[in-house]
Amino acid sequence: MANQQHLNLLRSGAVTWIEWRNKNPHIEIDLSCANLLGENLRGANLQGVNLNKVNLAHALLVRTNFSHANLSNAIFYQAKLIEANLSKANLSIANLNGAILTQADLSFGNFIGADLSGANLENAMIKDANLIGTDFQNANLKDADLSAAQLIRSNLSFANLIAVNLITANLSEANLYEAELMTAQLYQANLHKANLTKAHLGNAFLSKANLTEANLTETDLSWANLKGANLVGANLQGANLRGANLQGANLKGTIL
Repeated sequence: MANQQHLNLLRSGAVTWIEWRNKNPHIEIDLSCANLLGENLRGANLQGVNLNKVNLAHALLVRTNFSHANLSNAIFYQAKLIEANLSKANLSIANLNGAILTQADLSFGNFIGADLSGANLENAMIKDANLIGTDFQNANLKDADLSAAQLIRSNLSFANLIAVNLITANLSEANLYEAELMTAQLYQANLHKANLTKAHLGNAFLSKANLTEANLTETDLSWANLKGANLVGANLQGANLRGANLQGANLKGTIL
């Protein structure tokens, strides 16, 4: 449960909170289970704070620092986290449905099982994040950096991934049904057994990507670069391969 003194200090205003934190850098702050629904914590320093199960739905959290914080099971429903720092934070099973995270830093964070459906993550930094089983359905990830991220079994159906950076990301068994991936960077990405049915990958860069046993039924791969890609056992029935570069690609057992 939240420490009432810590909670009162946080609610007393940004200046008071910052001064107290600067004077007491070694105190472990506990705000777990606190109800901060709709609170204005813009720019607050919550680095390393225990915010397990906190309710921050509809909160104003622009440029708030949550780095290294424990936010597991936290509720951020429709919260405004523009340019917020969530690097190396634990957000496992957190609810970020409909949250605004444009230009936020989520790099190296733990988002296992988190709900980011309908969230706006345009231009967000999410590299090296643990996103296993994370729900991104209908999310906006345009221009986001997800390089080297772990997206195993994640749900990216209907997501906007235009111009996203997924270089060396692990998307094995991920659901990318009807996702928008035009001009996406997927160099050496792992898409083993991924569902890319009806996804739009026009002009995407998939050189040396692992697409073994991937479902690419009716996928738009027009002008995509698949040079050196591994498509062993992939299903490409009905796929649009107009202008696609398949030089050196492994098509053994591929269904065309």
